[in-house]
Amino acid sequence: MTILAVLGVFAVLAIAAAWFLHTPAFGRLPQGERQERIKRSPNFRNGEFRNLSPTTLMTSEKGRWEAMLDFLFKKAPAGLRPDRPIKAVKTDLRSLNPQDELWVWFGHSSYLLQTGGRRILVDPVFCQASPVSFVNRPFPGTDIYRPEDMPDIDYLIITHDHWDHLDYQTVVRLKERIRKVVCPLGVGEHFEYWGFSPSQLVELDWNESAALDTGFRVHCLPARHFSGRGLTANRTLWASFLIESPRRKVFIGGDSGYGAHFSDIGRRFPDIDLAILENGQYNTDWRYIHTMPKYLNAEVEALAPRRVATVHHSKYALARHRWDEPLENARRLAEEDSVDVLRPLIGEVVRLDGQ
Repeated sequence: MTILAVLGVFAVLAIAAAWFLHTPAFGRLPQGERQERIKRSPNFRNGEFRNLSPTTLMTSEKGRWEAMLDFLFKKAPAGLRPDRPIKAVKTDLRSLNPQDELWVWFGHSSYLLQTGGRRILVDPVFCQASPVSFVNRPFPGTDIYRPEDMPDIDYLIITHDHWDHLDYQTVVRLKERIRKVVCPLGVGEHFEYWGFSPSQLVELDWNESAALDTGFRVHCLPARHFSGRGLTANRTLWASFLIESPRRKVFIGGDSGYGAHFSDIGRRFPDIDLAILENGQYNTDWRYIHTMPKYLNAEVEALAPRRVATVHHSKYALARHRWDEPLENARRLAEEDSVDVLRPLIGEVVRLDGQ
């Protein structure tokens, strides 16, 4: 092959990559008035959002891209994925009484929360958890819900814009049935690009709060993570949230490594009824941006909630631990640390009344 032919192949590949990165699913980086607001944020410095404490993304000698290539092409360790379908329940969600206090987990970090007569959907991913369909394939038995299965949603909460938390196809197919979108600063740009009205967006910086309805308030709180859907990282914020309803307070942890922010949140909100915490996709190579198992109980002690649920597991293999290791972490938290832990099947309705 001649040099010109080689250059031609590279040119075609570059054009194809550029086209792919500009398809709608990648969203859009913040601009205009939103970008000016971001620049005024105390959490945005030198062109990107920063964690409260110094946080190295990759703590091994591997870079981010090398670690990704290793994950995609190295032989998978035993137990990375289940060898049989995971047991799950297909619930008729539209028939649920919206006045009932309940929680339904859909695997990984997607779940429906009903409290105070409002329906809250968090980080729904029902179509595709990565830019291409052959990466981040769901475990057998877990992929049983679709956007059309969801009831009308009062508040869609997105904790950050990674693909396994913000699924373009899911939110677009739900668009006409979502009343309000609650998201961290900058993430609203994706939603406007995808046709959502600015009036629907409740877009918050850390330690900002907003009234959603009478008796409902949301607090945007810190997390220790990072963001980005394409080649540019940390131009949008990542967050945890606390929802105050007339019936209970629920902490939505999002993705976060352990840090002092958990104690700060626990002191600020001393009466959390339910804390939903990350438990899975951790690795020593990125130990600061996901919760390592040894810190899970420390987070619970810092928040002191009445009940705990763990998510970010049981649907995708985004790290090298056994697929069921997070389930064992939750068991130990319940049985050895005497924590009231919700451990439902995917799709099972957990009643929160009287708790």
